[in-house]
Amino acid sequence: MLWLVLILAGALEAVWATALAASDGFRRRRPTLLFAVSLVLSMLGLAWAMTGLPTGTAYAVWVGIGAVGTVLLAVARREERLDAPRAALLVVLVGCVAGLKAVA
Repeated sequence: MLWLVLILAGALEAVWATALAASDGFRRRRPTLLFAVSLVLSMLGLAWAMTGLPTGTAYAVWVGIGAVGTVLLAVARREERLDAPRAALLVVLVGCVAGLKAVA
């Protein structure tokens, strides 16, 4: 259960990072509201997951999911390009996150 919460919290990290960029310095209401709500939920999920998972592992997995998710959201929104080296590095990052889960 804690791993599922951690994965969802990591996905929400990608949401709040994307919403933060879209908020235009908190001048746009909807992205700002989405940022605030997803930030709070993401942090609560991380905190809950850390009650039963090692802190370093939980944080690394949360950041990794958030980083990959943020890049994929930017690619989906056509704000960034995904070239072969970048895709390969994201695959390595996902492998590292999966490895941390496997050994924790």
